[in-house]
Amino acid sequence: MKKTIFLSLVTLSLITNVYGNEAKTPAQIMQDALIKIEAIASTVSIDNNLSDINRTEANISNKVDDTFTLGKYGTFKFEKANDNVYIMHGPVVSPNKENQGFMNNPAVIESEHGLIVIDPGGNYNVGKKILAEIEKVSKKPIIAVLNTHKHGDHWFANKAIVEKYPKVDIYAHPNMIKVSQEGEAEIWYGILSRTTGNLEGTKAFAFPTKILKDAQKIEIDGQNFVIQHPPVAHTDTDILVAHMNSMTLFLGDNLMKGRLGSFDESSSILGNIELLENIKKETAFKLYVPGHGKSGKKDETIDMFLNYLKVLAEDGKKAYEDDKESYEVKDEIMKKLPWMNDWDAFAKNMPSHLNKVMQEIGEKELLEEDE
Repeated sequence: MKKTIFLSLVTLSLITNVYGNEAKTPAQIMQDALIKIEAIASTVSIDNNLSDINRTEANISNKVDDTFTLGKYGTFKFEKANDNVYIMHGPVVSPNKENQGFMNNPAVIESEHGLIVIDPGGNYNVGKKILAEIEKVSKKPIIAVLNTHKHGDHWFANKAIVEKYPKVDIYAHPNMIKVSQEGEAEIWYGILSRTTGNLEGTKAFAFPTKILKDAQKIEIDGQNFVIQHPPVAHTDTDILVAHMNSMTLFLGDNLMKGRLGSFDESSSILGNIELLENIKKETAFKLYVPGHGKSGKKDETIDMFLNYLKVLAEDGKKAYEDDKESYEVKDEIMKKLPWMNDWDAFAKNMPSHLNKVMQEIGEKELLEEDE
């Protein structure tokens, strides 16, 4: 409408100006006017086209800015992995400034009335970005969060969810809640703050408040879960979450693919081996989700990490029986693990893993002798 009014005014002005030239016939005056009008209309069209191009570029720019991008690690979003299950696979690296402390696998399960989130991420700032990506999957509210264990890189983003959904239920094993409140959260805050510099806003911690125990069955808005708590494996605070509707098993850090984490005093490498062997023998889920690395079918997802731990245990036992220290045999054992060479933190963490499993073997032998 505005363009039509503008052109009408231009026409009127041109005809008035042309009529001022009395040497021309009316036909010539009209012809000159039409030529000038076409030239102006062409300019207006070009300007409008340029404006359209500028708006398009701005929209594209806004869309790029809206993505969750972490430098050289690329962009991250939730992808449908199985039925109503969506997973964002984080970069398979240790926490650092470029990944901003994000390297786990947050998951979203969509129910009829809301969303259930498993392990939302490693700090408040990452959590806000993950929330934005969740909203691209569904605008439904988050009604529950499940935390698989005590390590802050998996649950510190609870804070961002609680900020938006204050009444959300957050579930974890009681051991996880206890040790996190008694100091484990502060330890992990220090680790992640030092390595990433991205912990602003993460305190006060949003601790889980709902308890999940071994063999517990729980239903959340029509979604059925079975919980397993291994007495000791990755830590003594872990839960495995079986989502029965989609037949998806979330293993937390009892399973990793592509990177190696640490085992602490609450961990057992021998227990972790036993857990994964039992899962391979006794389960038939459609999808297996590690705490770090790509999800997939059972063998392709479990075997590399399980075989790594088994080599450490078998060769560590031999070294223990030969009265050798772990540092004396680590190089030879490392040569037996060629599939691990590309894993993040392999060279750094393998020696400490070997030392731990040899300690466990010694402790187990002493316990058997006492019995």
